[in-house]
Amino acid sequence: MGTLRDLQYALQEKIEELRQRDALIDELELELDQKDELIQKLQNELDKYRSVIRPATRQAQQQSARSLQGEQRTKRQAISAEPTAFDIQDLSHVTLPFYPKSPQSKELIKEAILDNDFMKNLELSQIQEIVDCMYPVEYGKDSCIIKEGDVGSLVYVMEDGKVEVTKEGVKLCTMGPGKVFGELAILYNCTRTATVKTLVNVKLWAIDRQCFQTIMMRTGLIKHTEYMEFLKSVPTFQSLPEEILSKLADVLEEFRKLMK
Repeated sequence: MGTLRDLQYALQEKIEELRQRDALIDELELELDQKDELIQKLQNELDKYRSVIRPATRQAQQQSARSLQGEQRTKRQAISAEPTAFDIQDLSHVTLPFYPKSPQSKELIKEAILDNDFMKNLELSQIQEIVDCMYPVEYGKDSCIIKEGDVGSLVYVMEDGKVEVTKEGVKLCTMGPGKVFGELAILYNCTRTATVKTLVNVKLWAIDRQCFQTIMMRTGLIKHTEYMEFLKSVPTFQSLPEEILSKLADVLEEFRKLMK
């Protein structure tokens, strides 16, 4: 009888081992599918890269064989690109406003942005700058913070209170602390899409359009400049014109987003 029990026990161990192997195989197959999907995305980006670099190489070879007139034309193209560099330099030296906040307020603003469908994909460095730049605003009960159809210039995060959102006189919802509103007019340069009125006294944090756009532009331009400098450091790309390098920099940014 002892031998039979031993055999039953050994059989159960083998069955369990087979189940674990099956589970591992399923897990590896899922991982393989995900890697195949990533490879396909990378292949698409590589195709974009090749479509840019091949004609660019031919163009660079033609330019290197041109006469003095061609060289002068190239110089004029380089000069026309200089204002972008100045723009980057100007933006990198802009001093953004800073408003002190408690750790709780900073966390509330950050979480509100990450919870917003239109802003949650911002870079963490951008979110941190937005948090630092937001300033306090207060409204009394029954005040109109945003009016539908007006030109918007501020984005708000509510810290305390309650508001009602309406569109064409129809109530859409109410919002409490930890919510962002007013972002659409800033992100898409459109008029206010709804009216927001206070139901009680409210405390808000706000950032204006100019400050918000400066943060967005500065981050994008700095990243683009870093990519350009990297490409210029690669011998294969050193003879390419600025406009082609700029396109390649855009491809690198798309690749970075895919890898996030």
